[in-house]
Amino acid sequence: MKKVDVVLGLQWGDEGKGKVVDVLTPNYDVIARFQGGPNAGHSLHFGGEKFVLHTVPSGIFRDGSMNIIGNGVVIDPVILAEEIAQIEASGVDVVSRMKISKRAHLILPTHRALDAASEAAKGKTKIGSTLKGIGPAYMDKTGRNGLRVGDILLPDFEARYNALKEKHLFQLRQYDYQVDVTAYEKEWFAGVESLKRFEFVDSEILVNNYLKNDTTILAEGAQGSLLDVDFGTYPFVTSSNTLCAGVCTGLGVAPTRIGEVYGIFKAYCTRVGSGPFPTELFDATGETLRQVGNEFGATTGRPRRCGWLDLVALKYAVMMNGVTGLIMMKSDILNDFDTIKVAVGYEVNGEKVDYFPYEADDNIVPVYREFEGWNCDICNVRDFDQFPQQFKDYVAFIEAECGVPVKIISVGPDREETIVR
Repeated sequence: MKKVDVVLGLQWGDEGKGKVVDVLTPNYDVIARFQGGPNAGHSLHFGGEKFVLHTVPSGIFRDGSMNIIGNGVVIDPVILAEEIAQIEASGVDVVSRMKISKRAHLILPTHRALDAASEAAKGKTKIGSTLKGIGPAYMDKTGRNGLRVGDILLPDFEARYNALKEKHLFQLRQYDYQVDVTAYEKEWFAGVESLKRFEFVDSEILVNNYLKNDTTILAEGAQGSLLDVDFGTYPFVTSSNTLCAGVCTGLGVAPTRIGEVYGIFKAYCTRVGSGPFPTELFDATGETLRQVGNEFGATTGRPRRCGWLDLVALKYAVMMNGVTGLIMMKSDILNDFDTIKVAVGYEVNGEKVDYFPYEADDNIVPVYREFEGWNCDICNVRDFDQFPQQFKDYVAFIEAECGVPVKIISVGPDREETIVR
């Protein structure tokens, strides 16, 4: 029986998962998203065009692939319908290439309002939410109030919708938050109608039958490991399990069915929104990383916080996910640095630690090791042997520290700018 291979982010999201899944998909028959919502922004570059996917799995542009939106995903019908329309405009028959789990939960217009009201009420302690309604949707899921994709086909769907909407409006009054969802509601129901073109499936049955029939499956994560609701920098995290364990609950597969785990990381670090970031740079170096790396959110356009690679956090994510192969992104952004730093430990309240602590807060002071930069353009390199020795040393150090090989290296945004070892 085949196993589900997994590709996920090892940092705070924005690692380049979309490109990697697009590069890996020729090896897989099925691509399945297992968690998160339209806060994801997976950018794909090919044929001189750029596509940003929020809910649709990144295998959608590959002929012969099947894409599944799993039960662990939360769906905004408006955003998904718009995304599908853009993909269809490029000539892709999305209906024949994608199925949606009946158990995936729906984001209501009032979920978005609750998200905004909650963030506004937090003031300076706000999380940095994308305000897409994702947190409130997951809260309704765990609170056993949610609406699911399968409910769309029920005769009393509208009554169920209205009951949940009234509950939300009551909550919004507690926040003293005034909102009129009428306009978005109209789009929402149009989006729901659009989704009826797709096959709603018992995805856990489908996925396990695929495995029985030796079909190759790649599970695609969203956000990053350090945003996991249990093991990330809580409370500045997302509302789902972004770790490999989330594949089991987000697609309905047993732990013994997990195969290769590909962990993606940038050659440096970025973070969007609030929360601890030990290696964050507030100087000209940080601004250079942001500008050269075009570090602005694919979903929100927000400038990303930038800093050096945090090896303590990376090793933590490798351990938690059982990573079998590393994938290093945006290596080319470090082309022009004389010196490159890597955090190899922390000082917390004067005490040295070599692990990612519970108290992941602003008291952490990174302990750096310096590397000589390669100071040349590596964008046209297509074979590992062609890299300068300084770059090879950087990669070798990361491999030795993490105990996992770097199997893929990206030197640019395009499909072709990828070295598979």
